[in-house]
Amino acid sequence: MDYSQEEVMMAFQIYAKISRKGYSEADELRVYLAEDKVRGLVDQFAREVDCTIFSVGERLYFVPLAMNSPFHISNDTLKKTFFTGKTVNADIYFMYVTIIILFGEFYDSYQTTEATRDFISMTDWLLQVNERLETLQAIGKEDLKELEKEYEYNWSAIIEKWSDLDDLKETAKAQTGRTISRLSFLHTVKRFLEAQELVQDIGNDELQLTEKAKVIIQRYYMELEYNRGILEFIYSMERPKEEA
Repeated sequence: MDYSQEEVMMAFQIYAKISRKGYSEADELRVYLAEDKVRGLVDQFAREVDCTIFSVGERLYFVPLAMNSPFHISNDTLKKTFFTGKTVNADIYFMYVTIIILFGEFYDSYQTTEATRDFISMTDWLLQVNERLETLQAIGKEDLKELEKEYEYNWSAIIEKWSDLDDLKETAKAQTGRTISRLSFLHTVKRFLEAQELVQDIGNDELQLTEKAKVIIQRYYMELEYNRGILEFIYSMERPKEEA
């Protein structure tokens, strides 16, 4: 396909702005939607760096799809920006799992393509994380090692991190990142999700998904190509029934 110099420059200007800020608005959005050739070029630029572009409302969003994308947030950046004190990779793994569980609560454990609830409380999120991690903890060490190989995910480190967090203060009303507890850890994850415009705090310690989050979940999050079957694994396990 032939492109004029003007079309190439328009496409590059949109790409340059959206890749720098993570989103673009107004004039760029109108051009992207109206000009087929420009849109095709912008999308092609994004694919070259393992990213995707989509519109939600009055914005265009630029989102990395692969870990090796130069625009993917690195573990070091996450540690420095959202965590305090000594942070290890297990914190990042655990954060990702808590996000999977959070999104799963809105999509009926990923059984539906449309959200089935409007909001979730921090307490309910914590309860679901505890339930899933308790199920993981019940798996034998040898079986867990095999699962780690299969899913290329350090489940042992996640369980250890979860176990080490102090849950004695979970019922306290004021929880911040300064308190070492499971709930305060979720508050740290919440800050990350808010910074990425994926959740909104609607008050009373309740969260709702943004339209940006819904698009990402529906188009990409449920695909095995992107999550390596982790969603299926987490939600395929039934919690062991307590003995009478």
